[in-house]
Amino acid sequence: MSARLVLFGAPGAGKGTQAERLASHLGVPTISTGELFRSHISEGSELGHLAGSYIARGELVPDSVTVEMLKERLAAKDTGNGFLLDGFPRNPAQVELLDELLGDQGLDGVIEITVDEDAVVGRLLKRGIDQGRTDDTEDVIRTRLNIYRETTAPVADIYRQRGLLVSVDGMGEVDEVTARILAAVDAL
Repeated sequence: MSARLVLFGAPGAGKGTQAERLASHLGVPTISTGELFRSHISEGSELGHLAGSYIARGELVPDSVTVEMLKERLAAKDTGNGFLLDGFPRNPAQVELLDELLGDQGLDGVIEITVDEDAVVGRLLKRGIDQGRTDDTEDVIRTRLNIYRETTAPVADIYRQRGLLVSVDGMGEVDEVTARILAAVDAL
């Protein structure tokens, strides 16, 4: 099955976990901007150094850096039958940039995972401890959530207007959320 999808939601909504499950089900790669950032940072690339400086402050990586990483990844052979984007687009300007990158093929759909903000803070604090991630402190998490509300949430409105957005309740057990997402994709 070919699918060109975006998985969308606040930091800590479970996008990473659900993206892997959905991508496996669809047989397409997950392209996570967070993973792209971490990969470039660990490789010590110029883009990685730049991205890391923003991430350490709890700020979003600039579009120019993100788009360069994403353009490279979308050109890989494994995206021929589609992909699942996790973490991009995160603002209205990036919607336009993604439209330009994808050209006429565009997206098949956008799945929005909705969650309670206090639950998100708890999830990310636990992830920070479990994975030793220095970017998962409460101050950084709250900064990310504020940025999300101000700049990223409007992306949902754009995709809703295009008839591509399906919202899925992200609260509950992982398997329950996965089942809801699979049903949403089938409905596209």
